[in-house]
Order: sequence, then structure tokens, then C-alpha cells
Amino acid sequence: IFIIRGNRVDVAFVCSLAYVKGKDEFGMELLVAPQIDGQTTYYSYLIVPSASNARSLQDLRGASFAFTDPISNSGYLAPAYQVSLLGETPASFFSRYIFTYSHDNSIMAVAEKLIDGAAVDSLIYDQLVNDNAELAAKLKVIARWGPYGIPPVVVSPALDSRLKQELRDFFLALHTSDKGAEILANLAIDRFLIISDDAYSSIREMKAKLGW
Repeated sequence: IFIIRGNRVDVAFVCSLAYVKGKDEFGMELLVAPQIDGQTTYYSYLIVPSASNARSLQDLRGASFAFTDPISNSGYLAPAYQVSLLGETPASFFSRYIFTYSHDNSIMAVAEKLIDGAAVDSLIYDQLVNDNAELAAKLKVIARWGPYGIPPVVVSPALDSRLKQELRDFFLALHTSDKGAEILANLAIDRFLIISDDAYSSIREMKAKLGW
């Protein structure tokens, strides 16, 4: 969100938490959202190695854990919120935790047993394991939190209003052309839709309850 706030870029694909922070802090604007498998929502998956005895978050007390990024909903806010429901903080609940700065990195760290558990974006996890049976065999999902509003396309509040509408129209019509449909298929996206800010209310509520 920093490069949008600094007007270094005008349009970007961001995490849901990044959108909420940008919206609340400097008016970053929601443009459109992707629809994937007919949905405009996603989840935070709690994953562990397939051989792990853990069946819930409670079973990871005292374990090592991987978060993805400090401005990730599925990779940080959602699991931190779940830990708070147990009356703990990440520092008190886990023996240690790290930030991998990538859902792919977190998934691989768990698959290779470098870490005991992680919270990751369901969209990325599902795509990776669907394409890689060997990887899928090394992992299991023991909790699913959500649904949450899907990571959206956003624009700078300083962008010209006519250009914003042109960009919106472009994304909304992308699936109607052969080339656009091909691009979307390669990204595993059905189409882009207009979505309400209300879709991100649960993320905003978790953020407020944690005092972030």
C-alpha cells in the first residue's frame, strides 16, 4: 500500500488486509474484485505436515509457526485473531514464529518440516496442491477460517475519476474477449466483478479487536 500512498503506482492487486488499511488510512479505493470458482471470498488455512498429530490450533501451543506478511489477512491477521480467542498472543502461544513474506514460502516451510505450522491463503494453497500431488501428500489443512472478502484490485484516491471508470470498465469486460478470457484462465480467475466494501467488514472487525 505504500507505493499507492506515495503515488508511485495508480492501480494494484492487494491483500484484503492491505485494502482495509489503505482504505482507512488514506482513502485507497476499491475498484473491482476477482471471481474465482464462482466466489468472491477466500479463507485462511491452518496447515501442518501430513504426519503431524495436530488437529486444531490448540494443538500447536508451544510449536514453531510461520506467518506470511504483517499486512496479510489470511497469513497474519486471521491466525493472530484466532490465537487471541484463546487468550494468548503469538509470542506467548508459539515457541517461536517467523514471517516468510510469501504464502508459497510458508507452504514449502511446512511441507519440508522446517516449521510446525502456518496460516496461508486458501486460493494459493489450493492451486499449488492441485497442481502438485507430491506436495499435497506432505500437507494437511486442520482449520479453515473465514470466509473473507477476496483480495481486490485497488486504485489511488488521487487518480482521475474518468480514468478510474475506464480501468473499471476494462476489468469488468476482460472475460468477454478471447484474449482476455485466456489471460484470466491462466490466472485461474473467472472474471472481475464490482464488490462492496462491506465484504471486508469481518477483516476490519478483527483488526479493531486486536487494536491494530
